[in-house]
Amino acid sequence: MKKTSLFGLGIAALMLLSSVVTADTAAPAAAPTAATTTAPATVAPATPAVAPVAATPTVAAAPAAPAATPAPTINSGDTAWLLISSALVLLMTPGLALFYGGLVRSKNALNMFMKSFISMALVSVIWVVVGYSLAFTKGNPYIGGLDWAFLQGVGLTPNTFYGATVPHQLFMIFQMMFAIITPALISGSVAERMKFSSFVVFMTIWSVVVYSPLAHMVWGEGGYLRDLGALDFAGGTVVHISSGFSGLVLAILLGKRKIGHNDDTRPHNLPFTLLGAALLWFGWFGFNSGSAIASNELAVSAFVVTHIAAATAALTWVLIEWVMYKKSTALGLATGAVAGLVAITPASGFVDPIGALAIGFGVSIVCLLGIRLKHSLGYDDSLDAFGVHGLGGAFGAIATGLFATKAVNSAGADGLFYNGGTELLVKQFIGVGVAIAVAVVGTLIIASIIKLVMGLRVDQEEEQAGLDLNQHGEMAYSRLT
Repeated sequence: MKKTSLFGLGIAALMLLSSVVTADTAAPAAAPTAATTTAPATVAPATPAVAPVAATPTVAAAPAAPAATPAPTINSGDTAWLLISSALVLLMTPGLALFYGGLVRSKNALNMFMKSFISMALVSVIWVVVGYSLAFTKGNPYIGGLDWAFLQGVGLTPNTFYGATVPHQLFMIFQMMFAIITPALISGSVAERMKFSSFVVFMTIWSVVVYSPLAHMVWGEGGYLRDLGALDFAGGTVVHISSGFSGLVLAILLGKRKIGHNDDTRPHNLPFTLLGAALLWFGWFGFNSGSAIASNELAVSAFVVTHIAAATAALTWVLIEWVMYKKSTALGLATGAVAGLVAITPASGFVDPIGALAIGFGVSIVCLLGIRLKHSLGYDDSLDAFGVHGLGGAFGAIATGLFATKAVNSAGADGLFYNGGTELLVKQFIGVGVAIAVAVVGTLIIASIIKLVMGLRVDQEEEQAGLDLNQHGEMAYSRLT
């Protein structure tokens, strides 16, 4: 009985195996149907199985699929880093408010805060309406078009030219944070004497007429300086030279502050300034490292050289003070750190740590001399926006032509000290010259018109009373100090 059962099981197994083999043999005839289900529905699934003649068009059509450009793919790591970087750069504007707010007299502290915070609101709207389009739409070499006005066409799909692995809107918002802080930097040159209403009007026009065209020339597709080969990784020309030299023009047009013999013009709150410097330093990692538009090796390099330059400049500044005055000041340390951050900005994606050390050391000397220059020439750059951002940005851009190396960024160029000759250095000088010209001419025209229409400066009594009370109806402190 057991033998009969085993024999029966064996027969059943052979029959099952035979049916599997038969099914496998028939499977290739059905395979084209399954394949065409996932492919574009351009060929009838039954055609290859019924008529071999129809196989020719199927084979001929197959190579067309790889020829199509693959859709951009969003990288979650790159997206996360750029989101964080955007927030870091936005944080720099409140940091700037603290930095500047601590440097003025207490009766003007709130006014300095307002000049930074109003930029966060005003420039954001301008950027959405027209600023981003003028800066980054492909137009002519000097300004973009209006195709992206009101962010039309700026969606969540990557733009392969500006950021192939992040949503286009994310690139837009990252660049918005740069546009926000730039006019706020100018407020350091006009502290304690410019009408708030005039500054708001100036900021509005300047953002469209000066900032957006300059951003297009440096970073935009088809931009003049970009195509020339001038290097600016994160805004040495677009942000710092433009704001610094614009501040100088405004300071000259406004004239000096009305300061009596008994007036104490020392900073009223240096801890504010130090805290502001710390926030700027922290946020600057997003400013420079985020400009890689990816979470990659270049972002790491930019992060590292940013910190090295800031630390070197801060240390150099306090050492110079100690040699000259036998004292090292908190204000000197904060100013030196910011100067180092300014100078490394255009170079951060192109230089190695040795270059960062040299830039940090050199910019402290340049800016320290530049700040002393205002006393010799008689202009009132109140909080040294020109001395630090204008001159520091120009030095950093030129130094990029000395220390840039393709070993850091193959898309860049080799500078003079890395066997690149003078070609890049000449282009950097051209970039600096163009940025200065656009900023100076644009600011002079805008400010002159505003001066004629509504005036630039508060009257002497309002200035003496303080801008907090007469411009805002509020005071930073219940008791002035």
